[in-house]
Amino acid sequence: MENKRVYLCLAHMSGNEMKYIQEAFDTNWVVPLGPNVDAFEADLEAMVGQGRHVVALASGTAAIHLALVGLGVGPGDEVVCQSMTFSASANPIVYQGATPVFVDSERDTWNMDPDLLEEAIRDRIARTGRKPKAIIPVHLYGMPARIDDIMAVARRYGIPVVEDSAEGFGSRYRDQEVGTFGDYGIMSFNGNKMITTSGGGALVCSTEEQKRQAMFYATQARESVPYYLHKHIGYNYRMSNICAGIGRGQMTALQQHLAWHRHMCQCYVELFDGIDAVTVHVNPDSRFDSNYWLNTILIDPTKTSVTPEQLRLALDAAGIESRPLWKPMHTQPVFSGAPAYVNGVSEHLFAHGLCLPSGPCVTDDDAQRIASIIKQQLAR
Repeated sequence: MENKRVYLCLAHMSGNEMKYIQEAFDTNWVVPLGPNVDAFEADLEAMVGQGRHVVALASGTAAIHLALVGLGVGPGDEVVCQSMTFSASANPIVYQGATPVFVDSERDTWNMDPDLLEEAIRDRIARTGRKPKAIIPVHLYGMPARIDDIMAVARRYGIPVVEDSAEGFGSRYRDQEVGTFGDYGIMSFNGNKMITTSGGGALVCSTEEQKRQAMFYATQARESVPYYLHKHIGYNYRMSNICAGIGRGQMTALQQHLAWHRHMCQCYVELFDGIDAVTVHVNPDSRFDSNYWLNTILIDPTKTSVTPEQLRLALDAAGIESRPLWKPMHTQPVFSGAPAYVNGVSEHLFAHGLCLPSGPCVTDDDAQRIASIIKQQLAR
């Protein structure tokens, strides 16, 4: 029997999505906003707790953009951003005419190094006479950052924090949902995330006023008068009622999704036990509770001459999708002129890491086949 194609992280339906989608069609709520949007936001607020307020949006990128708008980021400002991330973490900084300042990772979580963050802030103040306008740490592949240390640095200098938890939906640090430590948090519901709304995201706000402001800018900044009056530039960023219906159905399967991603991590840990050349990235200690959105491995170049790219190609030939780790932002041509504070960690991770298939659509048998192919390549 021919093996099926195994994908990195496919959407997995709960079976409840159509109920809410059909409700939207039956009531003709097929436009942005509507009962599903309100209910989805309420579900998300109940999940994150901490008295936070949530705005459902068209994408996680839109959420980052609106957070920066809310913080007044503009031309001439600098925003510190984690370098080891997807470009969507940094692009909205440029949308606002500001300059990203990239900070490298620490080895335990692969996320923003708090010590290097402080060094970067001090140097930017010394060079420009101004402190950065905001800090954007990322919870990479679902692994929580050392967010308490990052928040301590941010508080010392009075700089607001926008937590990019687009990959960290359901991850917790010290038993608190990521995305609720900073001034704003970011969620993503893209098709490959922990839950999906097909496309979509959300902004987690600290206050009701932040939510009101975000909703205002997300609906074209239309003033509250009978005619169309605009005093500010706005955006078409709100989530549709149909997409929110998908999200409501997905929320009923969230705990199942989280459990399976974590189960897959344990499978990989056991399958690669005793293979010195392979390290599975796991929680550094009990403070961290990753959702393991994508399970990732590092290949030790001192233990094998086989490269992650060779493994990727071998897996692909067997009908299995894998992917290199994120190429650091400070090495991207589009950001070649941006200040960067680096220590070599993110470049090492990019050179030696690989993302493996994860999530409810990946079976134990799939994981065994993936590990077997990797072991065969390492033994060559």
